[in-house]
Amino acid sequence: TDERPMDTSLEKMAKLAPAFKKEGGTVTAGNASGINDGAAAVVVMAADKAKELGLKPLARIKGYAAGGVDPAYMGLGPIPATRKLLGNLGLTIKDIDLIELNEAFAVQAIACLRELGIGLDKCNLNGSGISIGHPVGCTGARITYSLAVQLQKRDLNLGLATLCIGGGQGMAILLERV
Repeated sequence: TDERPMDTSLEKMAKLAPAFKKEGGTVTAGNASGINDGAAAVVVMAADKAKELGLKPLARIKGYAAGGVDPAYMGLGPIPATRKLLGNLGLTIKDIDLIELNEAFAVQAIACLRELGIGLDKCNLNGSGISIGHPVGCTGARITYSLAVQLQKRDLNLGLATLCIGGGQGMAILLERV
C-alpha cells in the first residue's frame, strides 16, 4: 500500500522522539495513527424500507451515545460514551462480542481498554488507526462498516464501535448482526 502499514521494526520505533511532550512523552510517529487518504459512505435506513427495496442489512443500530471528558484528556471520550450507551441498554462490556475502538494514539487506546475492561481478544482484531491509518472524516464510517462486516464473518451478535473526537468528546454505537 502507499501509506499503511508502515515498513518498520520495534528497534526503529524505539528510537523515535516524542511528538508532543519532549520530556517523558509517550506519543511518537510510531505509535500514533497516520493521517491517511480515505473516504467512506454508509447507508442507514429503516428495516421496512430495506425490505421494500430488497436490500439485506448487515446490522441494526441498537443504540448510540455521546460523552466527553476535560479536553486535556483528549482521546478518553469513548469511556463515558460507552458507559452511557451500555447503561441505557442495560448491558455490560461482557455482553459485547466484538469491538472496534478508534486508535488515535496507542496510549489513548490502552487507557480506554483498561478503563472499560476490554480484552484484546475482541478488540480491533484486524487493526485500526495505528496499523491501517486514520483518514480524518472517514474513520467513523470505516470502523462501523468494519464492525458490521466482522460480526457477519465471525457469526457474532453484538458489536461496539467507539470514536475519540477532538476536545475530549467521544461517541459509541452498538450494532446487532442481522
